[in-house]
Amino acid sequence: MRLLFTFIVFFSLAFAKAQTYEAGIFAGTSNVIGDVGSTQYIQFTDVAIGGIFKWNRSPRHSFRASVISANMVGDDNDSDDLSRDLRGLKYNYSMIEASIGVEYTFWEWELYSGRPQIVPYLYTGLTAFHYDLFALNNTNQLEAYGETTDIAIPIIFGVKTNITPKLILAAEIGARYTFSDNLDGSNPVRSKDFDSLRFGNVNNNDWYVFSGVTLTYAFGRKPCYCNF
Repeated sequence: MRLLFTFIVFFSLAFAKAQTYEAGIFAGTSNVIGDVGSTQYIQFTDVAIGGIFKWNRSPRHSFRASVISANMVGDDNDSDDLSRDLRGLKYNYSMIEASIGVEYTFWEWELYSGRPQIVPYLYTGLTAFHYDLFALNNTNQLEAYGETTDIAIPIIFGVKTNITPKLILAAEIGARYTFSDNLDGSNPVRSKDFDSLRFGNVNNNDWYVFSGVTLTYAFGRKPCYCNF
């Protein structure tokens, strides 16, 4: 978190007079794709909100950093799978992620063209996320036993448009492939005593998804792009 904040501040101060930047907010929903809760890949039930910063390095790509906080909820009673519905497990915890990477547009994105634009884009990079660890307790309910930080690979698809010369609105759906199988408490770690508490498909790691909109403000003079 501190490193990401330092990165954003450094580039904002160092290049604001020489390049084009965007800073703004993300607001949307969150869900886990795992062994507990609904089997739908995209849900619009839980809240995710955060900040985003972009350095438009060329008309086709931008360096991007973000910090997002989300509420992650899973409930077997929301599933269409009868076995999950009968099992009745659920969890509720907060997650915070920090991500940095590159956003590619499918065609040129020219903020200073003086005309409205609608451009699809793809973002990927590296994400670190902090969350609670869960395991089954003596009553066969999920219970938190600690917290940890893991990494994920984001795959985000979106569409953005300049609603004014300075304001950019975007809608995006982003799945994160994690290197953990315990976002839902199905594969607890840190102790051999947890081996008997594992359930579900322990051979696949979990995913989580943020779906929402971003609103950013562009600042800095018209860029003079170089080869990079």
